Amino acid sequence: MSDGSQSRPTPLGIYDRPKRSRMTPVESISLAVSLIWLAGSAFFFLLLRDPDIQSGTSFDSLRFVITLLAIFMPVAMIWVAATTARAARVMREESARLQAAIDAIRQAYLAQAQQQPQTAEPAVSKRLDEIAAAARKTETALATFTSHRDRTRPVRPAQPEARSAPQDDQAPLPLGTTAEDMAPPLDRGDFIRALNFPETAEDEEGFAALRRALKDRKAGQLVQASQDILTLLSHDGIYMDDLRPDMARPEVWRRFAEGTRGKPVAALGGIRDRSSLALTNGRMKQDPIFRDAAHHFLRLFDRNFQAFEQDATDAEISELGETRTARAFMLLGRVAGMFD
Repeated sequence: MSDGSQSRPTPLGIYDRPKRSRMTPVESISLAVSLIWLAGSAFFFLLLRDPDIQSGTSFDSLRFVITLLAIFMPVAMIWVAATTARAARVMREESARLQAAIDAIRQAYLAQAQQQPQTAEPAVSKRLDEIAAAARKTETALATFTSHRDRTRPVRPAQPEARSAPQDDQAPLPLGTTAEDMAPPLDRGDFIRALNFPETAEDEEGFAALRRALKDRKAGQLVQASQDILTLLSHDGIYMDDLRPDMARPEVWRRFAEGTRGKPVAALGGIRDRSSLALTNGRMKQDPIFRDAAHHFLRLFDRNFQAFEQDATDAEISELGETRTARAFMLLGRVAGMFD
């Protein structure tokens, strides 16, 4: 009675090892060389040996050991080489089959992601709707203030002088002066640590920097947008810690802050992972919520980095370029065509 286990195919053939012949060409050659050597050794030591030994008048143990080594040592070396060659061939075959299986899994996943509609769970759908609503509200508020940046004029919050009283009864500004406007500017080190997010649950310094950044209006907006886009990317299995981008020089970052786009700043798109680029590109084309969140994040990063670059050193720019937020910017910027 057959249980059908023999006819059931293994997925992708990972465990369906090809049948190998009992003796490979290398082993056949090794066997032939070994037999030739043994035959030559027998002819030499039995037929052409010294007459004194042939007559049996003397027996030298050292000569006997050397004779055995001369006969069997080359044979042993031949088979060690043959065994090594066979092991290397098996490893090459297994490596090729494993690579083929990985490529097949990746292609199947990409095809499934492109053909099937996005069927997220209710909780995930609700979270995405909340992100889209927050992004639209933030963009509406930002559009009230400005739609472009001016490099000739420093960006400062409008606040009155604390120690000088007005000369006349002047009406307050329409927007008023909030506690956030009166707060001291965020330290650049805290800004960099906040964009990288805490490493572990025990990273007290990282959490402290994150709390200080969230109290700053502009930095807090970028941190929130970065957290949202990193969460969306993680749904496709894309994590910034897995990416190893080619780091750009600080002068390239400065040119980007000055408004340069295209090939002069192409080094910023240092993400080379093909699967991450393909998944992100497909998500940008098919998911409008992801696309809106990505463009919102790119705009906020652009504005914040433009202000950060004015007083930052080359070392601080390089350190910011290694954060998780900067890696997300490199990935999304390359997919969006900012560096083409």
